[in-house]
Amino acid sequence: MELDLLVKLTSKAWSLKILALLNDGVPGRQAPLIAATGASRTSFANSLEHLIRLGMIEKNPGHGHPLRPEFRLTPQGAVVAAMAGRILRSVPGDDAFSVLKRSWAVPILAVTQRPTRYSVIKSELGRITDRALSQSLGVLEDRDWLKRDFDLSQRSPFPTYHAVNEGLKVNQAVSLHDLPGVNL
Repeated sequence: MELDLLVKLTSKAWSLKILALLNDGVPGRQAPLIAATGASRTSFANSLEHLIRLGMIEKNPGHGHPLRPEFRLTPQGAVVAAMAGRILRSVPGDDAFSVLKRSWAVPILAVTQRPTRYSVIKSELGRITDRALSQSLGVLEDRDWLKRDFDLSQRSPFPTYHAVNEGLKVNQAVSLHDLPGVNL
């Protein structure tokens, strides 16, 4: 899976949960999915539309009322939904999900399997701002999902970040190298 797709996917708060629920067999209609996610209608609708634009889900042709359509995973959506399920199962609970639904949390954890410099994280994530990266690193550090160490081997010491505890579980659940690339 391309890191860019992971960034796009997690830019909407409920995308991972919607995919994981569809993967787990929750009916693909809005009412059951809204009830299962606990999202507001507006947030849910934005995430659902986002997943359609990314090609992860589609309307199920021939099923459902035109005003109450049924949705299903596309073939590439099924692969990504399996990953979403692994992520949510790796750190269950609403408290953990409140961190996972933040835009940059999962992509940052995905690129910090081993100690990584701030500049490397920033370059790998592409369009992340310094402010968003700093705030996300802070949230993940406060949760003990990310550890900051200092590399003293160089003349100028510098901080490195790496996923630990639940953050490492998320990193392993993402497993970018195991998923096929999806071209957008």
